[in-house]
Amino acid sequence: MKLPDPQAFANAWMSQFSDPNQWQSWFNMVPEVQSHPVTAILRDAGAAIKPDVIEQLKNDYIAQFSTLWQDFIGGKSPEVTDRRFSSAAWQSNPVTAFNAASYLLNAKFLTAMAESIEAAPQQQQRIRFAVQQVVDAMSPANFLATNPEAQQKLVETKGESLTKGLANMLADMNKGHISLSDESAFEVGKNLANTPGQVVYENDLFQLIQYTPTTETVHERPLLLVPPCINKFYILDLQPENSVVRYAVEQGNTVFLVSWRNPDQSLAKTTWDDYVDDGVINAIHLVQEITGQDKLNTLGFCVGGTLLSTSLAVMAARGENPASSVTLLTTFLDFSDTGVLSVFVDEAQVQLREQTLKSGGLMPGRDLATTFSSLRPNDLVWNYVQSNYLKGNEPPPFDLLYWNSDSTNLPGPMFCWYLRNTYLENNLKHPGKLTVAGEKVDLSAIDAPAFIYASREDHIVPWTSAYESNDILNPKKPKNNRFILGASGHIAGVINPASKNKRSYWTNDAAPKKGAKRLDANAWFDGATEHKGSWWPEWAAFLAEHGGKDVPAPKMHGSKKYLPIEAAPGRYVKAKAD
Repeated sequence: MKLPDPQAFANAWMSQFSDPNQWQSWFNMVPEVQSHPVTAILRDAGAAIKPDVIEQLKNDYIAQFSTLWQDFIGGKSPEVTDRRFSSAAWQSNPVTAFNAASYLLNAKFLTAMAESIEAAPQQQQRIRFAVQQVVDAMSPANFLATNPEAQQKLVETKGESLTKGLANMLADMNKGHISLSDESAFEVGKNLANTPGQVVYENDLFQLIQYTPTTETVHERPLLLVPPCINKFYILDLQPENSVVRYAVEQGNTVFLVSWRNPDQSLAKTTWDDYVDDGVINAIHLVQEITGQDKLNTLGFCVGGTLLSTSLAVMAARGENPASSVTLLTTFLDFSDTGVLSVFVDEAQVQLREQTLKSGGLMPGRDLATTFSSLRPNDLVWNYVQSNYLKGNEPPPFDLLYWNSDSTNLPGPMFCWYLRNTYLENNLKHPGKLTVAGEKVDLSAIDAPAFIYASREDHIVPWTSAYESNDILNPKKPKNNRFILGASGHIAGVINPASKNKRSYWTNDAAPKKGAKRLDANAWFDGATEHKGSWWPEWAAFLAEHGGKDVPAPKMHGSKKYLPIEAAPGRYVKAKAD
């Protein structure tokens, strides 16, 4: 994607409002603007903005820019509060402060223009998303010629920062991604994913890990964790102080975990049915056989939660009810509102994927990573362009961001099925509409108490969408569902260790009056109570409630039939995406 010159883009924007009759001239004045993909969207949508709204935008813009210009001419530096321009290099120089302020003004009104377009909700969201990508890209902080911090460091280091920046950029080009962390500081199995355990089973799709108990007694019912196959499982087992796996073990659970294989061409024809039958259902049966327990606590995170729920529904159709409880972390079951991710999914885009991948092939992990990075470009792209390339800095070690860059591929048929039947058509929530592994899927048939967790600032699974799982699971026993809302986002909200006592979470255990409908998400939040610290202890208490009696901890991993294969975290999680 070609990025527009920020000053030319800003000048074209200002020029547009110098003549109220020249709407189209904004697009035609500057080649960078005219050739940019977002321009076609805005040009086509131009007629969908009411003339009086355009006039008001124009008048507001002229008034605010005139004030900014007069202050600048009078020697008054504008006040800039955006954190991208908070350093003294931006604030102390009137020219750079004005440059930052004018950019923010242009960005504000370009965004307002996008917000004013009258269109269908999904189309409007796409316009807002496309405009935001351009707004973020055209920041003067992203270019050496307009970034005073980078220029200052260039002078202070006598050009060394530029040399290092170019070296960093070339290294990242060879790796195929922007370095978000010092990748040399981490190694999976040494200082990441190092909770003790053994791989006790493997097939072509996954390895099953059983972790070593740390307590003399454990709950008799084991706990099976199903992480997302879109990412590596060790997000749940980063380092000892922020490991969900280690915490669950320390709370007296016999913990098993599905470690998905990073697909290569040998798995290019693997389907969603395979992930359900050969993956999750197989893992449940293995845990039952190894422990001798018919019932187990289960947990699914993100796509892992969708897979787990689908698998339990398939098992219910087969007359099996293995779950003592179900925990869903930031999981979609109802895909009515998929937030900003909906900009990537429509019939045309899904058909394109199906034409190339439905019969076999791989969805590259780098493409998935790029998609997720585009949801937060300032935090996951431009921040590192400025620091690593313009200033020549080395990124500091950060375990979560190291994991974020450790991509996984997805089998094409599985990915296409998932896109069409969840994000596009929202079929999963409708009883009997889908057939998976030869069975009609009815999520309401899962007979197990549910612990449903969502993160308030989640941009991947909006918390209001996760909340809708309350209507899908246990519809005849709503009191069997427990909903917890945590602070922060999709990952940081989940990885919130109890020992750190950070952030907060919300609960609302008030049951609706007899005959009344369940509270909608906003009403639930209005009546919720905020608690300081981590939600993990609430989850641990839920597991204990459904974990059965306490029994002596197992003295061996696996069983006589399923002997240990290798130490955790195993080989599969270490495989890199091609």
